[in-house]
Amino acid sequence: MARGGAGVCHNVAVQVTAAATRSRLHPLLMLLLHLLRKHVSSVLVGLLLTTSLICLPQAAQAITAPELRGQFAVQDINSDMHGRDLKEKEFLKADLRGVDLSETDLRGAVINTSQLQGADLHGANLEDVVAFSSRFDETDLSDANFTNAMLMQSRFVDAQIEGTDFTNAVIDLTQMKALCSRANGVNSRSGVSTRESLGCR
Repeated sequence: MARGGAGVCHNVAVQVTAAATRSRLHPLLMLLLHLLRKHVSSVLVGLLLTTSLICLPQAAQAITAPELRGQFAVQDINSDMHGRDLKEKEFLKADLRGVDLSETDLRGAVINTSQLQGADLHGANLEDVVAFSSRFDETDLSDANFTNAMLMQSRFVDAQIEGTDFTNAVIDLTQMKALCSRANGVNSRSGVSTRESLGCR
């Protein structure tokens, strides 16, 4: 019975992935696809818990949802986080306003519904980051790397983007147009110009 339930959960994950691939215009499906790709095991465990009446009902007693949610969360946020290794860390509703995150390694991190106004992300590596509905207003993003980042519903009002690499990043059209209006420079690591990475015309 447990093996059959796990099969049902696996089929659900496959169907969701296929649906997201077909529907590129739906940002929530794109976000779910990214999370499935980056954290397949965590997502499947969460799915098993959510559907515990169908799939492995005894597993819900062993692992609670809060234990899963906080396992990658950053607890020690301070004003100087320069150069830290923050790969695949989670920032949920985090207050990062004015924080020095320059030269940090944030590859694969999740930064959802967070405040980063005035933060310093100069030279930070944000490749594969998921930043849903976050505020990067007046943030220093110069020479940062947002390759393959998922940035739906995030804002970049007056952000400094000289030399920022947005290659293959998913950005709302209105924000992309605003970024293109002031895009300039070339990323020092990738050699890609900001305008080219945004597909500006």
